[in-house]
Amino acid sequence: MEKIIFFSLVIPIFAFVLYLGGRAIMSGFSAKEANKSHKDQLDKDDYDATTINDNNNLSDELAKLNDLREKGILTQEEFDKAKNKLLNQ
Repeated sequence: MEKIIFFSLVIPIFAFVLYLGGRAIMSGFSAKEANKSHKDQLDKDDYDATTINDNNNLSDELAKLNDLREKGILTQEEFDKAKNKLLNQ
């Protein structure tokens, strides 16, 4: 009789603990996946911003070189060398 009472109390409690543990684990996996997706999006945005900034810097440098060439400070050869150096970085 004591065994029946013992198991009728222990089995539901044990099942409930397993259920809570399983939910916690699955919640952790879901949060990790959501965090990974968010981090990937942030990395992509950072890469895009860096690429845009690099392109803007390159454009600015080429514009400066062109201004120097037009003012006669740089020769065409010097301009071409500096331009090639910027483009091949």
